[in-house]
Amino acid sequence: MNNEQLSRMTNGKGFIAALDQSGGSTPKALKTYGLSEDSYKNEEEMFDLVHKMRTRIMTSPAFTSEKVVGAILFEGTMERNVSNMPAADYLWKEKGIVPFLKIDKGLQEEQNGVQLLKEIPDLDKLLEKAKNYHIFGTKERSVIKLANKKGITEVVSQQFDLGKKVVRAGLIPIIEPEVAIDSPEKEAAETILFEELKKQLDALEPNVKVMLKLTLPTQINLYKELVTHPNIIRIVALSGGYAREEANQVLAKNQGVIASFSRALTEGLTANQSEDSFNESLKQSIEGIYQASIN
Repeated sequence: MNNEQLSRMTNGKGFIAALDQSGGSTPKALKTYGLSEDSYKNEEEMFDLVHKMRTRIMTSPAFTSEKVVGAILFEGTMERNVSNMPAADYLWKEKGIVPFLKIDKGLQEEQNGVQLLKEIPDLDKLLEKAKNYHIFGTKERSVIKLANKKGITEVVSQQFDLGKKVVRAGLIPIIEPEVAIDSPEKEAAETILFEELKKQLDALEPNVKVMLKLTLPTQINLYKELVTHPNIIRIVALSGGYAREEANQVLAKNQGVIASFSRALTEGLTANQSEDSFNESLKQSIEGIYQASIN
């Protein structure tokens, strides 16, 4: 593990940029960016376009370690270059931004009000590849839709079992049991989630460090107790479909939690913007999310 990156992630001011849209979410990300499905003929061209978008963000003068402490990459982005360097090396060596990798391979069908992670084929090889590309940590996302205790317990248990494997491989896991923002039982689900997260954290060995990525809670400061848990490096919040302004407002009320936004980060960015206009829009987006994170 890179101790300088660990220190940066533990103590640095700012937020984590989520640049990890995968095959299923990429068309929507490109459409928001102003590129319809007519802009590409196949999956290869689609991923070429989204890599150009991500490269534009990462190489922007607005995208610096002054406001951004980390960035989560899709596997295909990790394997590509940015400014003639592997993406993770570019982020750390040129920008001072800590690189993470999204490792989940999608979700199972809903059962007991939740969607568990699908099995990750060749996990050990993937984690070893991540280390070879100088990745600091991983991110893995499940979804909670209802306040079903059995389902939520299964989600959290699966997440921590995977997280322990990531730790044994020498990486830091971002455990992400997302609660759907449109859940009719959102607040009740979050209460159960808090209890299950605390149980799992309390059972960890002292040397095991993890991060949590959580939906902005209905009850402000619900996760405050976990922010200072000895096994926690950082708690980050996903925007989950909230518009950036609303997400920032809610985030700023949750003490000790920083952003890890995807759609909210790229809101307002389009492919046809001039470089000056693009960089200014990104600068304003980053500034708003940064202020919400440090406040």
